[in-house]
Amino acid sequence: MKASSAKFAIGQVVRHRLFDFRGLIFDVDPEFDNTEDWWLSIPEEVRPRKDQPFYHLFAENAETEYIAYVSEQNLVPDHSDEPLRNPMIEEMFVRESNGAYRAKPSLAH
Repeated sequence: MKASSAKFAIGQVVRHRLFDFRGLIFDVDPEFDNTEDWWLSIPEEVRPRKDQPFYHLFAENAETEYIAYVSEQNLVPDHSDEPLRNPMIEEMFVRESNGAYRAKPSLAH
């Protein structure tokens, strides 16, 4: 597999290009790092390549909040400036006055 660098950054708000949800990136895998069963559960016609970054999102849609694992090819930047409501965000991020999200300082020693 070829090496690639992530197009999106931790703290960036993104939207899924096929499905109606958005989220805040809290971690990035340089390439697919989930189970084969998870990957095979995705319908073949929309199944992403494994040789690209995959993003962990504090995600939300109109009904609920959750954690999502999404390939880079299926994400686009979200420019809405609407705040996210996922309650897990406030554990790791601070929303700046300009609407951007910044990671909280580590609490580890």
